[in-house]
Amino acid sequence: MRRLRVIPTLLLKGEGLYKTLRFKEPKYVGDPINTVKLLSEKEADELLVLDIEASRTGRPPAFAKIAEIAGEAFVPLGYGGGIRSVDDAARLFQCGIEKVVLNSAALDRLGLVGELARRFGSQSVVVAIDAKKQLFGGHRVYARGGSEKTEHEPRSWARRIEAAGAGELIVTSIDRDGTFSGYDLDLVRAVASAVGIPVVASGGAATIEDFAEAVTRGGAAAVAAGSMFVFQKSRAGVLISFPSQAELRTRLYERI
Repeated sequence: MRRLRVIPTLLLKGEGLYKTLRFKEPKYVGDPINTVKLLSEKEADELLVLDIEASRTGRPPAFAKIAEIAGEAFVPLGYGGGIRSVDDAARLFQCGIEKVVLNSAALDRLGLVGELARRFGSQSVVVAIDAKKQLFGGHRVYARGGSEKTEHEPRSWARRIEAAGAGELIVTSIDRDGTFSGYDLDLVRAVASAVGIPVVASGGAATIEDFAEAVTRGGAAAVAAGSMFVFQKSRAGVLISFPSQAELRTRLYERI
């Protein structure tokens, strides 16, 4: 029986946690400290905290807040948002972060990926690929929280990231974000088949069965989800949750 990493994704905006719909319409869902503590107690495999304002506004990571959040995480914690240098990453690791996640910074200067990998090890360097379907087919990679279209196609960009030294990719469908409509399996499969490093599927999960499909049909090595773990149902009341290990064993691990 194979165990799969299931990673709650938490979006930080100022002092609070928010959830977006297709990277827009941020809705307040709670306090990051309490949420991280709850998800740690519920035995999430890892946690991912992404600051959705830092790159858009050119602001560095909020190091004091991140250290406070990391202090309540009893599982591995990744952070992304506003990382622009090796020094930024070093400060984040001192705060208790175990993985740094780049997106816009990698698009601006791919060499930063290699610099971080050489200093801290590839296993600590993750690059997020945010992609959106195009009108006439295919996907394009977007920067700065989905607000800026780039010339990159996800497969070729993923290969360049791998060659630069990243240890993992997070592939998010902007179109599926917050929709509870399932992962974009074509996107996940395209990237996963192009690289040899682990790919985390993200954007659109609604059920544990979606996790299984991301692996069996999409080729993902792990799965991430946001709305599924913070809402009772689609854009309804807030309820922080995570499936029990018994649920994951019978509905996920035994199916992959």
